[in-house]
Amino acid sequence: MNKTFDRKRFLSQNSIWLILIALVIVMGIAQPSFFSVSNLLTLLSGEAVKGIMAFGVMFAILSKGIDLTIGASAGLVACITAAFAQPADYANAVEGIPTLPAPVIFIIGLALGAGIGAIYGAIIAYTKIPAFIATLGGQLICRAGAKIFTNRPVSNLDEAFRYPGNGKIAGIPVIIIVFLIMFAIAAFLLTQTRFGKNVYAIGGNDQAARVAGINVEKNLVLVYVWCSVCAAIGGMLLAGRAGSADPANSGLNYELDAIAAATVGGTSHAGGICRASGVMAGILILGVINNGLVMLKVDDNMTNIVKGMIIIGSVVLDMRKNAKRA
Repeated sequence: MNKTFDRKRFLSQNSIWLILIALVIVMGIAQPSFFSVSNLLTLLSGEAVKGIMAFGVMFAILSKGIDLTIGASAGLVACITAAFAQPADYANAVEGIPTLPAPVIFIIGLALGAGIGAIYGAIIAYTKIPAFIATLGGQLICRAGAKIFTNRPVSNLDEAFRYPGNGKIAGIPVIIIVFLIMFAIAAFLLTQTRFGKNVYAIGGNDQAARVAGINVEKNLVLVYVWCSVCAAIGGMLLAGRAGSADPANSGLNYELDAIAAATVGGTSHAGGICRASGVMAGILILGVINNGLVMLKVDDNMTNIVKGMIIIGSVVLDMRKNAKRA
């Protein structure tokens, strides 16, 4: 039996991608070199770390929470893992930190990220304090922890550690490949696992989720573990791409762009609504704006104004949709 094409539903579900296509066309007309392969690879490379963080924070927003820690925890993990990638005889190496093989360092970074997320995830889940407050405190603690660990940039890093951040495979930056892999993992977790279904249920109505037999606390802890693992991966990529990690600036304000991308991509702050493809579109929209306005030599302040207006507009539209559903 043939189903009638529902144009209104199609436009509603794919509006974010239509906006992206329109934006790309406008940027391409305004600056034809926007479509060059080198520029498109630069755009994707520049947004990869923020995008990976967005694939983490969208789970927190979906559960009706938030994660303000991801930028600071990325900076902390970047500094600690970078210290293990310095030559032992390097004059400015962090004292007392041995040089380790890159695979071991990556495992340490993932473990650090998971540990950070488990701590404040447990605080949110079991003390019931708002996620905004818990992760704001975590942000301050992680940023201070990075500065206590080292009061100067950690540089002169091993090439094997740097490879995921600055290497290439067949001309494609590895950082873009990692970004796409993380998107695939996030989409799979969200749509094909019990964990993803549980997060949707918790965001929709946590009390109903409890009645349905879902362990809300356990799943909330896992949400923030996933957020922090994404942040840890982003932090290591940042250090690898830059060749150094700065306790004051690595990952600074990255949580804002990640949350913005998830919001623009249709993840509802009222909980229970999220599409991984929408978040991908949100990341690309913000990337096109950043890249395009730089190419057009528009002032940075104007870029931030445009991004701010888009974020506010996205939330207003989200609130109107929720009001209609109610």
